[in-house]
Amino acid sequence: MLWYTLLVLAVAAERVVELVIARRNAAWTLTRAGLEYGRGHYPIMVALHTALLACCLLEPVLAHRTFLPALGWPMLALAVLAQVLRWWCITTLGPYWNTRVIVVPGARLVGVGPYRFLRHPNYVAVVVEIAALPLVHSAWLTAAVFTIANAVLLTVRVRCENTALTQAVRA
Repeated sequence: MLWYTLLVLAVAAERVVELVIARRNAAWTLTRAGLEYGRGHYPIMVALHTALLACCLLEPVLAHRTFLPALGWPMLALAVLAQVLRWWCITTLGPYWNTRVIVVPGARLVGVGPYRFLRHPNYVAVVVEIAALPLVHSAWLTAAVFTIANAVLLTVRVRCENTALTQAVRA
C-alpha cells in the first residue's frame, strides 16, 4: 500500500503543478482580453478531483482492498498513459492551456498535437485517469462512483467549452 500511497501523492503533486501553470496561463490569457466561462462548475470540478484522490487512499484501507496484479499493473499503465496525454495537451496549448475555461476572442482553434485527432483530448486523459487510478489498488467503488460523477460533470464542462470556443472563433 505504501507505493500506491506514493503514487496518489505524486498525482496530487502533479495537480499542484498544473494549478500553478493554470494560474500563470490564466493571467496571461486575461491580459489578452480573455473571457472566462463556466465559473459555476469549476469549484465542483476541483472538489471532485480532490475527493477522488482522497477516496483512492481511503477505500483500499477501509474496505481492505488488496493489490491484484492482473488488474493493478494494466491500470497503472493506463494511469501513466493518461498523464502522458495530459502533458501532451498542456505543452501543445502552451499559454492557452488552463484548468478554467478562458478563451481569447478571435483566437484560432489549435489543430496540432493531440488536437489533430480529438477536440478534447485532455478530457480523454481525465476519464482514463479517474477510472484507472483507483483500480490500481482495487478501489472499484471509487472508480465507479467518480467515473459516473465525472461523466455528469463533463457533459456540463464540454458544453461550456464548446460554446466558449465557438464564440471566441466567431469574434
